[in-house]
Amino acid sequence: MKKYILIFLCLMMVSGSFAQIKDFKFKFYGQIRTDLYYNSRANEETVDGLFYMYPKDKVRDEDGNDLNGTPSSNFYTLYSRLGVDVAGPKLGTAKTSAKIEADFRGTGTSYSVVRLRHAYLNLDWGKSALLLGQTWHPLFGDVSPQILNLSVGAPFQPFSRAPQIRYRYTNKNFQLTGAAVWQSQYTSQGINPDEPTKSKKSHEYLKNGCIPEIYVGADYKNGGFLIGAGIEMLSMKPRKEAIGGNGKRFKVDERITTLSYEAHMKYTNKDWFIAAKSVLGSNLTQASGLGGFGIESIDERTGEQKYTPIRVSSSWFNLVYGKKWKPGIFVGYAKNLGTSDELPHVVVRLTVSGVQHRKVKQNNFVFVFLVLKQRNVLPSIVSGMSLSEMRLITCVLFAVKILE
Repeated sequence: MKKYILIFLCLMMVSGSFAQIKDFKFKFYGQIRTDLYYNSRANEETVDGLFYMYPKDKVRDEDGNDLNGTPSSNFYTLYSRLGVDVAGPKLGTAKTSAKIEADFRGTGTSYSVVRLRHAYLNLDWGKSALLLGQTWHPLFGDVSPQILNLSVGAPFQPFSRAPQIRYRYTNKNFQLTGAAVWQSQYTSQGINPDEPTKSKKSHEYLKNGCIPEIYVGADYKNGGFLIGAGIEMLSMKPRKEAIGGNGKRFKVDERITTLSYEAHMKYTNKDWFIAAKSVLGSNLTQASGLGGFGIESIDERTGEQKYTPIRVSSSWFNLVYGKKWKPGIFVGYAKNLGTSDELPHVVVRLTVSGVQHRKVKQNNFVFVFLVLKQRNVLPSIVSGMSLSEMRLITCVLFAVKILE
């Protein structure tokens, strides 16, 4: 079998799949990834179009032309990555391990900059394990679709890597998970203090709330079959001060606390991958989801506001067959269920793009991706708002394997 050596900048990797220093073992890995895409219309997206979400609604000019009916295309290598898995010595009776992984996506609109993907320490006592650091959000979990699109099914599939303290207990076929989660690169939409009628993404809302996200879940595993469910709580403070009816500034104590629910299943064998997930989300913008919150009431004297979340139901199904060549299909469905309580005031509808509306509509989105793993992807996308778009992705991967 052919072996490969990768020399990247000044990084020198020692010979052998594992480099050993006393009681430590290091396994280096990585990939060179190139992405070429073409979109037939404007989309909700990040990373300059690489992280695709859904097509934008029609916006007409004076002549009736659709301003969002414009194509775009680009080519990137931002998601090339390097990582190392570390197997360490025992700490008491616990086996220790760690992972550090980085790519070149950057943050915000700063591209081609090193970005931390994973960085954690794991202590494993056999039946129980404690993880401390940054990795996939528990809502992303062990069930995610196999598609080449970098959004990995978002906004139907929760997508986020976050700092967390996660505990898992396993007994035969059952696994219980509990986690406290904070925000770093993927943050919540909230009210922009400089422009209160607009929104922005920030970790400040969770930080000011002083309570991390809480996730509790349970899974049943038997062979290649997995089924489970979980519940997530998010509690944050949208503002610390407000302008009252007399035009004076007041300190306010505002908080919005929401619960979200998810259920998932997966079946795998040597040829088949079948997976599905359904999420009833409330204000899950920190996980690349649709949603947000609205203003339920306003104190006329101090300007203090009470909020109610926008609930969104999203589900997806993924079917993939094969080993080397993997044709498959991904189908996603999302429905805006509106707010939990009536909104007598102007709504700040905080989606992934922070668009504002005066009332919450119920919209459906249906996405269908025809997937050909390891080579080309030709998705066909249909929206409940009578939108259609063609997205073509060509992805080339070169995985690194160090000489044994």
